[in-house]
Order: sequence, then C-alpha cells, then structure tokens
Amino acid sequence: MPGETTNSATEHREQAVEGERGALLTVLVMVLLGVAGIFAVS
Repeated sequence: MPGETTNSATEHREQAVEGERGALLTVLVMVLLGVAGIFAVS
C-alpha cells in the first residue's frame, strides 16, 4: 500500500510540473509574439 500511495503522489507531481511548463511556454510565446508585433508595427 505505501508504494501505491507514493506512486500516485509522484504522478500528481509530474502532472503539476508539466502544467507549469506548459504555462511558462505559453507566457513566453505570448511575450515573443508581442515583441515581434511591436517591431512589425515600428
């Protein structure tokens, strides 16, 4: 039983990390698009 609980905990942690990575990548892409848009306008 303890092994199963630790496995489920690590899986949840991995999913949380993947979610954070996706959010960070989304923010970076939005910033890059904003900067590119500013240069395109100017």
